[in-house]
Amino acid sequence: MDKLLYGVAYYDEYMPYERLDKDIQMMKDAGINVVRIAESTWSTHEPQSGVFDFSSVDRVLDAMHAAGIQVIVGTPTYAVPTWMVKEHPGVLATTVQGPGKYGARQIMDITHPTFLFYAERIIRKLISRVSRHPAVIGYQTDNETKHYNTAGDNVQLQFVKYMRNKFSSLDELNKEFGLDYWSNRINSWEDFPSVVGTINGSLGAEFAKFQRQLVTDFLAWQVGIVNEYKQEGQFVTQNFDFDWRGYSYGIQGDVDHFAASKPFDITSVDIYHPSQDELTGIEISFGGDVARSTKQSNYLVLETEAQAFWHWVPYPGQLRLQAFSHLASGANMVAYWHWHSLHNSFETYWKGLLSHDFEPNPVYNEAKTIGRDFARLSPQLVNLKKTNRVAVLFSNEALTAIKWFGFNFTSDKKYNDVVRWMYDELYKMNIGCDLIDPSAESYEGYDVIVVPALYAASDALLERLNQFVQDGGHVVYSFKSGFANEHIKVRSTRQPGLISEACGISYNLFVEPKNVSLRDDPFEVGEEQNQIHTWMELITPTTAEVLAWYDHAHWGEYAAITQNAYGKGKATYVGCYTSSEVIRKVLESVMKEAGLWGADQELAFPIIVKSGVNEQGNTIRYFFNYSDQATSFVNAYGDGTELLAGTAVSGGHNIELEPWGFCIIEQ
Repeated sequence: MDKLLYGVAYYDEYMPYERLDKDIQMMKDAGINVVRIAESTWSTHEPQSGVFDFSSVDRVLDAMHAAGIQVIVGTPTYAVPTWMVKEHPGVLATTVQGPGKYGARQIMDITHPTFLFYAERIIRKLISRVSRHPAVIGYQTDNETKHYNTAGDNVQLQFVKYMRNKFSSLDELNKEFGLDYWSNRINSWEDFPSVVGTINGSLGAEFAKFQRQLVTDFLAWQVGIVNEYKQEGQFVTQNFDFDWRGYSYGIQGDVDHFAASKPFDITSVDIYHPSQDELTGIEISFGGDVARSTKQSNYLVLETEAQAFWHWVPYPGQLRLQAFSHLASGANMVAYWHWHSLHNSFETYWKGLLSHDFEPNPVYNEAKTIGRDFARLSPQLVNLKKTNRVAVLFSNEALTAIKWFGFNFTSDKKYNDVVRWMYDELYKMNIGCDLIDPSAESYEGYDVIVVPALYAASDALLERLNQFVQDGGHVVYSFKSGFANEHIKVRSTRQPGLISEACGISYNLFVEPKNVSLRDDPFEVGEEQNQIHTWMELITPTTAEVLAWYDHAHWGEYAAITQNAYGKGKATYVGCYTSSEVIRKVLESVMKEAGLWGADQELAFPIIVKSGVNEQGNTIRYFFNYSDQATSFVNAYGDGTELLAGTAVSGGHNIELEPWGFCIIEQ
């Protein structure tokens, strides 16, 4: 990338009347320099099998090029046309709910030969047509691709082949997965049952891992086709999404982001988040950290919100705050889904930059200021390089395992809740993070690794973490870590298994806490915040220092939180689900001990600090005020230039931030 991209998704096919020229003029007025097209409209481009009509694509490409706006073209494979399903109903995914029904998007079996035949045909027809067009800078394969829970007969057959390659014999499989239980033992590969109804967590989790591999393979297959037509200087990307809680919340369990991103030139993501009084920037930061970490490189935000829902219409100033927050995490592009609000169908009220009247509005007018500043400051802000000394280790395998076994019968907590419980406090302390997964073979460059709920982990992964501590690093484990191997087979030693020595603890009992707190409020957070919930392990320290004991009539002899010196480093183990205030105090202590406490950490949420080095070798620091109140701080970073105003700032002077305001200082 040689400049910042500011964009929208644009669907000329959805317009209630002809207005392409008017839209382009309004885009140019707003500083929009890129649009994304075509990924949603297969049935328009191929109204009947083998009958192609790309006139809408052609006219948009020509008009955008004439206006100096660049284009990203999507392969339109995530929503299948009616004729395909009518002729070949088997292309719809069969899931645990039964055969699929036509209507929604993302309902197909991404492994079905017939679907793949038609998908390849439309990809080749479209990309060969547009690849040499001067407006096209890149391609998006599919859209927020996942496996859509496909589990039909053909998928089951592929899974059996996968298992035969993975295990040397059925005896090994039966033993590793515990299939003698309830007569689930498989004595012949020909008798391998469908796993749709399995009650075996190991088998179910392995199938989920296999389904994630289907996504990796499907996306790599599409990249291979597009690469045949891609011209010099063009890129191929995919817009990954996240766990959805009404907004982007955590790790996507249906895709292996790190494996699936490998064939792409650049990683892209879609990030949606609460707004108004609930805007914190955490989802922007988390999604950006995941995207940047997949390739340790800058990334694109292909979708984020403009107005979105009625309860997400941003307060004045928030759209600017959001856009520059993406840049601060390493994004080179911010694009809204989408340009205009739809007048009918499912997403009628997922509103775009323009409302249903297509007229300028306060959100659009604010976008115009963003476009101007992106263009003006692009040389200083594009390709920001970030180096972090803290990593958060996440695991799809642990996510799936906890989905199977949970925490207790009454809790609705999931794996991503534990991830966010720890990540959010690092964010609020202005601790920059990378996200790493079990495929990372080296932890070089990191001083601290934070490990949420690593319930399922191979011996090799746990040994790498032990070695990291022994070599001088610091690991912070949450509860439910190290318990089972990568096949969710519980280790038959005292827990937490292979990390017991490094952590200096052991336990073999765990309970659901009821009216349990930490003795003597060791972190001075007050009675309400000193309570624990959901999960507690009854820890016996061996060599560890106890940071907190349980306060309970029967469990008071057991440790709750410990820290242990091991080799040159330390391991902290948090054996219970605490309040956010307690985990923040634990993490703060670790960061200070690791030498990671500085001027950034003297500031804290709602003041968020993000930094990196630009192409000129200068340090760029963003200071965001995520609150409805004006705030200020003393500039402890020395002299520099505030880029938005173009004014000099001096070290030691007070800097004021308006409600939902920010400043950018270059040094």
